Order: sequence, then C-alpha cells, then structure tokens
Amino acid sequence: MASDEDVKGVLDWFERWDALAVAKDVEAMADMSLFPVNAVTDGSAEQWDRARFLRDMAAGLGEGDVRMESVRTPVFINANLVFVITDATITVGGHSQVVRYGDLLVKTDGKWLFQTMAQGGW
Repeated sequence: MASDEDVKGVLDWFERWDALAVAKDVEAMADMSLFPVNAVTDGSAEQWDRARFLRDMAAGLGEGDVRMESVRTPVFINANLVFVITDATITVGGHSQVVRYGDLLVKTDGKWLFQTMAQGGW
C-alpha cells in the first residue's frame, strides 16, 4: 500500500514534468525518462529512443503557449512501479483538448523515471 508520502512524491514529479512541458523543455523531460520509452496507442506499440522522444514530444507540444490542467490518479503496483491515470485539458495555441492517458513510472536509483505512455486516438 502506498503511503501519502509516496503519492505526494509522484504528484510532485508530475508537477515538474508538466512545468517542463509548458516550457517545452523536452531535453529536461528526456532526462526524466528511462529509455527506450514505450509509446502505446490504438493498435500500436513502439519504443522510442531519446532522439525520437525529443522529436515527437516537441512536435506534440506544438507552436504557441501550452496550458495544462490535470487530475492524476496514481496506482502503485509496488514501491518501484506506479501507473498514473491522467484526466487533462491541454490547451496549445488557443485550441483545447480533453484527454485521458496513462503513464508508467519506474523508480531507479531512488528516483522516478518516465517509461511508458498509453493514450488512445493517435
């Protein structure tokens, strides 16, 4: 069972992640990742190396200002694995989209790293 401190640590990690996404600092986001990263969507599962991550995450963040409003629900598999369901509204360049996605974080050497993203529709 995850403690309140465990949950807070994951939510704090995502605060940093979201701030980097808003700043479009994909290099720093890559530094918070465990490669290869799994990218899963409808009928497709791919592994991204760092170069692909940088390219596709930058393209996904698009042009213009990014704003994110998210509600996250961490589900701990054990002390070192957590799957986080996110319900979010993402606004890029004035266009808003409501999305639901899941991310798997892996704790390595005492810190959380982004490893798998799963979202339908792309």
